[in-house]
Amino acid sequence: MINIKTILITFILWFIVACEKQQRSLEQEIPISNNAVAIAYNSSNQPMIYSFNGLKVDKTWQDVSSNSFAVNPLNGAVKQLADVPGNAGRLASIAATVGNKIYIFGGYTVEADHSEVSTPEVYRFDPNQETYELVSEMPTPVDDSVALVYQDRYIYLVSGWHNDGNVSLVQILDTTDMSWHLGTPYPGAPVFGHSAGFLNNKIIISDGVKVLKVVDGKRHYGISDDNYLGTIDANDFRKISWQKLPMHPGPARYRMAATASAKLNKVIFVGGSDNPYNFNGIGYNGIASEPVDLIFGYDFITEQWQTLGTQKKPTMDHRGLLEIEQNFYIFGGMESNQKTTSKLYKIELGVPK
Repeated sequence: MINIKTILITFILWFIVACEKQQRSLEQEIPISNNAVAIAYNSSNQPMIYSFNGLKVDKTWQDVSSNSFAVNPLNGAVKQLADVPGNAGRLASIAATVGNKIYIFGGYTVEADHSEVSTPEVYRFDPNQETYELVSEMPTPVDDSVALVYQDRYIYLVSGWHNDGNVSLVQILDTTDMSWHLGTPYPGAPVFGHSAGFLNNKIIISDGVKVLKVVDGKRHYGISDDNYLGTIDANDFRKISWQKLPMHPGPARYRMAATASAKLNKVIFVGGSDNPYNFNGIGYNGIASEPVDLIFGYDFITEQWQTLGTQKKPTMDHRGLLEIEQNFYIFGGMESNQKTTSKLYKIELGVPK
């Protein structure tokens, strides 16, 4: 005689094991680096971290991804979403949230011969419907740029890489009518992989990589230690007054995670590497890059740089630091030894010094 209780227990155990296998399988796909990140509220009105595109665990040209994820900051649970539209994965795309919609800008594709092309598309992601819409194209496609939101309307793309060189452009998208405008150009050496934060009408831009020279058609890269404060004119969103700042604490870095915190009146910078590198984490100088653990920030009240502690587990290869209810998070990136990670890191800030 068949024992119904035994069958039921067997089914439950099978179901648990199947779920665990599915979760493990998903976790194997999650390790992601150089991924665009943003915060928005889902259909349950819960703040979520969203991740788009990036580089998978093996870090070859074939691992350039269009995967996207929603991450619950309370418990670290990850949900895989539909891929970002397009014919290929992208690296160094950037995301920004306006009106609880996430705008995903460009990135670059990588071919088997490692040739790279900056893509122009701007997709708008709706976190309630979990759908994408192609809404615009960048006049000058850039990747490895920064995207900064002003008045919950304008998105500023400052400098970045375009196909075969850096640009000083400040491209501004007005999300009310999807029109593009040019702002006052970035005054320093044009960079890619820089980091930035935007509070009220003030922008802080830090570091990145500049092209030092071109010899026999080959570009030679070097870290930039430029830091600038930009102030947007109250009467014209296109006018930016740029002021050079002194060097921040610690070495200049590439691909730090950064954000502005209204509560703290600071722009905060975490992670990154002082040895600029190709997408696989190996430096342009042939030396494997490692992350720097020092956390620092620019304080708008004192108008000075501050050290803010150290990162417990240093990381690099980021596209943004995320603040939710005064807690700071990084999703993905590279740990030491260029290890691509699936972790959600909660960043603890120390006492300002």
